[in-house]
Amino acid sequence: MADEQTAVDTPAGPARISWHRAAGRPRAVLGLGHGAGGGIEAPDLAALAAALPAHGVTVALVEQPWRVAGRKVAPAPKTLDTGWLPVAGRLAAEGVPLVVGGRSAGARVACRTGAASGAVAVLALAFPLHPPGRPERSRVEELLGTGLPTLVVQGERDSFGTPAEFPADRQPVPIPYANHGFALPKSAPLGAAAALELLCAAVADWLAGLPLD
Repeated sequence: MADEQTAVDTPAGPARISWHRAAGRPRAVLGLGHGAGGGIEAPDLAALAAALPAHGVTVALVEQPWRVAGRKVAPAPKTLDTGWLPVAGRLAAEGVPLVVGGRSAGARVACRTGAASGAVAVLALAFPLHPPGRPERSRVEELLGTGLPTLVVQGERDSFGTPAEFPADRQPVPIPYANHGFALPKSAPLGAAAALELLCAAVADWLAGLPLD
């Protein structure tokens, strides 16, 4: 459950931030956007919002304007970026280092806008390296062009790009057996909760190693 919510006006319409605050003064704010086919209730986003405040990180789950408006289809990338930047400005106003990220389409937004938002690093969860079955339509330049420390966390069975498909300088943290939504088949020896614990631990360790102070 979020501690509070904040509405943010953007040129694309109102966005909404759900805050999961660290106790005391946080080391950083981590702003996370959702994917094109879902919202902030995604298991990976929810797990990070529950886990990271104990590590001194305030997690801000961001609902993009199209989702707040009740639309089911995400707009073009330029509109997504337009809706994100004012939210990033609000997150930066917390007065501590800002890390931006998201899952899938939200990861792409964070990669494209991270430097412009004043963020110090980018977290890409389930980065959609290419459409399923279309590796020739690579989006790797978005990932390589962040200009910031960038962590990728990717399911080993992600149809939008497996860890082996990523370039050497953007090698993801692999989540065994996981698909694009970090779901696991019933036959996997690893349980869903354990997979999310691996994800959260990897992100917490990475954040702890960033020069935020």
